[in-house]
Amino acid sequence: MKSTIYTSLAEKKKKGQKSFAVLIDPDKVNAASLEELTELCVTAHVDYLLVGGSLVISNHLDECVQQIKQSCDIPVILFPGSPSQVSKYADALLYLSLISGRNPELLIGQHVVSAPFVKQSGLEIMPTGYIVVDGGAPTTVSYISNAAPVPSDKNEIAMCTAMAGEMLGMKLIYMDAGSGAKRAITESMIKSVADRIEVPLIVGGGILQPEKAYLNCKAGADVIVVGNAIEKDASLIREMSDAVHAVKSVEL
Repeated sequence: MKSTIYTSLAEKKKKGQKSFAVLIDPDKVNAASLEELTELCVTAHVDYLLVGGSLVISNHLDECVQQIKQSCDIPVILFPGSPSQVSKYADALLYLSLISGRNPELLIGQHVVSAPFVKQSGLEIMPTGYIVVDGGAPTTVSYISNAAPVPSDKNEIAMCTAMAGEMLGMKLIYMDAGSGAKRAITESMIKSVADRIEVPLIVGGGILQPEKAYLNCKAGADVIVVGNAIEKDASLIREMSDAVHAVKSVEL
């Protein structure tokens, strides 16, 4: 099984290097806008491109991934909302288990159904403990999963959930306030989790300003994911990327 991207993530974490990822929803781009977005990401030195969404009602996931791969060398990681969101043209897949919820289908049920297809895809599979945190607004993932998010002020719940996920064998922990969140995950919650786990920590949802991305990294996030904010203002990509990558240089 390939482990190139995960190895890179783990090595960056050891060195204290932070990464910036842009989340692309195939439902919200066309060929022209995707070309423009990809060019911006290359110029801004974006580290990873996540592709996927909670629904993905269009049927051009493969085309979206292929266009990205033809346009740049940025690694493409699938962020699937369901087992059907798999494209063999990507580089890796976040194999998400919703460890913050109590819906068995999203803990293991859908994984059993998708396992043969995922295995045959040839993708690098990265087991990911997915923790949804209350971002002050109902999100698609909360509705679809029928699972309550972790309360935004309950650091200990997020911390224990992340620890359990790591001990169960998850290679990544992904804390997400959800698309369209009114508030991002607090630095105190991020720090509580980061201080107790050794695997890379991904944080996304509600990050609207470069300063917030910077503070999240200082708190312990290893990868910052931004999607909704960039959909509204693509020029933020460079500022967000600079803010994330500045954390290491400040500490040197």
